[in-house]
Amino acid sequence: MTNSTKTRNLDQYGNAALQWATARDLLDKESATVNVPFFLNTVRPDGRPHTVGIGAVWFEDALYFVSGPGTRKSRNLAENPACTISVRLTGMDLVLEGDAHRVTDEATLDRVAARYREEAGWPAQREGQAFTAPYTAPSGGPPPWYLYRISLRAAHAVATVAPGGATRWTFS
Repeated sequence: MTNSTKTRNLDQYGNAALQWATARDLLDKESATVNVPFFLNTVRPDGRPHTVGIGAVWFEDALYFVSGPGTRKSRNLAENPACTISVRLTGMDLVLEGDAHRVTDEATLDRVAARYREEAGWPAQREGQAFTAPYTAPSGGPPPWYLYRISLRAAHAVATVAPGGATRWTFS
């Protein structure tokens, strides 16, 4: 995902910086479960924000999510790929910041579809350069669904358990 990671401790109470490896491991372990809500924030063409719940999976050191091509989130990303994704993980609130781009590589689509099937219980199948399934989230739009990968620029975390902490990571 990244060549280097810069860590900035944001904690005002003297707690140590949180570790990116901890956030990454939590994403890997918890992202494909139904009880972990992710929220995608995009920018409308007029500059207003748009936020929607999504199902996401952390896979091969990247975060992926799906969206129907006619949905507001997909139309926003087509015009401006800048976005944030927020999630509450065990012991940590995390915001990922970057650019989301559509994935069309069929080998990657096949691997991510398998992760959705095996880990999240969503029966996604690759059809061409998109996914199909008997169902998706109510806000997903009709099939086919595009797969997006977020290229991270930064992440922010706040610990929700003792000893606490707040950290910003930037990636290059």
